[in-house]
Amino acid sequence: VQLQASGGGLVQSGGSLRLSCKIFGRSFSRLGMGWFRQAPGKDREFVSHITWSAGDTYYADSVRGRFAISRDVGQNMVWLDMNSLKPEDTAAYYCAYRTGHVSVFAAGAYDYWGQGTLVTVSS
Repeated sequence: VQLQASGGGLVQSGGSLRLSCKIFGRSFSRLGMGWFRQAPGKDREFVSHITWSAGDTYYADSVRGRFAISRDVGQNMVWLDMNSLKPEDTAAYYCAYRTGHVSVFAAGAYDYWGQGTLVTVSS
């Protein structure tokens, strides 16, 4: 499995961006797709998750109401629409492929990771 993330860039506070993640290949188990982010000097943190079959969504409290995750099963694509961006959203964003039956919020549930796409929000 390979993941290719794109869509990052520089945006002003209050602006919007759409991140994309293309999935190449598949494993025996694909439970869902997630987005994590890592700001400089900080740990990687959960942002959002969508289950592959039902499309159930999960969000971190810090982004709920501003970000929206979606997927297209046929195209093997996942998107993260980010609105009302804040400077504290600045980070490298990673898409990840979940195969583990553990919490969707835990990085350990994801076996495959994309290369990261940088989002910078200016104040």
